[in-house]
Amino acid sequence: MKWYVVHTYASHEFKIKEAIEKGKIDTEFDGKIGQILVPTQKTFHIKDGKKIEKEKKVFNSYIIVEAELTSEVNNFIRSISGVTNFLGTGKKAIPLAESEVNRLLGISERDGSDTATYDFLPGDMIKINAGPFTDFNGIVQKVNLDQKKIIVEVTVFGRVTPVEVLIDQVEVIH
Repeated sequence: MKWYVVHTYASHEFKIKEAIEKGKIDTEFDGKIGQILVPTQKTFHIKDGKKIEKEKKVFNSYIIVEAELTSEVNNFIRSISGVTNFLGTGKKAIPLAESEVNRLLGISERDGSDTATYDFLPGDMIKINAGPFTDFNGIVQKVNLDQKKIIVEVTVFGRVTPVEVLIDQVEVIH
């Protein structure tokens, strides 16, 4: 079996995952469809002075499906309400590379150990809530978990400026 990316309507990822899981039970698809993932990550934000943990989808409108993609399996998945298509060229679905799958599953290619989960992703909008840039909003550019720091682009005096802040000095803006 190989891993494929399925494009869905926005906010239908978990519904489609459930529909595939229910639809394959006691059918010929049971042995041809494996795991179905909706990659999520833990994020933290501050509300009323309290740190609140939430699960956030890593890829909006996409699910990852492990399958032996026969034409029957392809048609079954594509016929589910909310599925738009498989990622690929034209009508041909292209499987993910093993390195991409390992990264999605949180497996390090070096030694097979689990990698740490990111609190923030590049492109996230954040608000700085401590330090010299308190109350500035910005966009995450880089995440450095080893040093527990992120690089954020903020606008200072009309100019976009990258600043380095500690992870615990920021909160994601939803």
